[in-house]
Amino acid sequence: MVSIKGGRKRLVTGVVSTVTAGLAFGAFALSGTANGAAKTAEAADAGRHAKPTIVLEHGAFADGSSWNGVIADLRADGYPVIAAANPLRGPASDAAALRAVLDHVKGPKILVGHSYGGNVISQAATDDPEVKALVYVAAFLPAPGESALELTNKYPGSTLPDALDPVTYEQADGSTATDLYIQQDKFRHQFAADVPAQQAALMAAEQRPIAQAALEEKATTAAWKTKPSWDMVTTRDLNIPGAVQRFMAKRAHAHTTEVAASHSVAVSHPRLVADVIERAAHATVR
Repeated sequence: MVSIKGGRKRLVTGVVSTVTAGLAFGAFALSGTANGAAKTAEAADAGRHAKPTIVLEHGAFADGSSWNGVIADLRADGYPVIAAANPLRGPASDAAALRAVLDHVKGPKILVGHSYGGNVISQAATDDPEVKALVYVAAFLPAPGESALELTNKYPGSTLPDALDPVTYEQADGSTATDLYIQQDKFRHQFAADVPAQQAALMAAEQRPIAQAALEEKATTAAWKTKPSWDMVTTRDLNIPGAVQRFMAKRAHAHTTEVAASHSVAVSHPRLVADVIERAAHATVR
């Protein structure tokens, strides 16, 4: 089931020979000039209608490969795409890393975040005029002072705590920190129930952990307050309950699409995700 809500989805001799050659040359010159002017006009028109760069930010328990299907669809439609590497250490430091990527990419951009990546794009896009729209995919849209953990628990439905595999380690300064994984035997049910079993097993093995502290760190800014936003709400999500996603989307006045999908909607329904991203691009980049 997919529903869309919100307001805010191309041979002669002698003299005669000389005259003929001159006419032919003149025709060639005029033709060349006309073709050159046409090509210049086409190039200028193409510049006016250049597609924005789509910058994708993955979330916890995933990596850039989680966007593979979406990237393929966007590129087929002519969009330049970058899947940024998310350190998953904390919203502030992760946003700083993403801003370095954004600063390197010139021109208009559409910023897309999955899951915890929503925290990151909300902060990284603040005060960046080249980010024209935000797209949240089964993601957090925290307000200043809110954390991912707090939002997850706002409504019942998340089964993530019982699926986690915490790993505590000693840091260089002697303090301890905890990284969170999803137990591999629970990964598909928890994170990717609508993804083929073999593919989900690969995702489980490749998952990147998130620092527990990152889920507890409070947001300081919210770019969705000033930038147009689109949101894909996943109604079969066991990480971020659908009710939580709806609450955040409504608060942000986001253009909302609901999909009966797991948390890994970018893997199970890449075309739908690409369509929402392209809708945001069409609406905000002229």
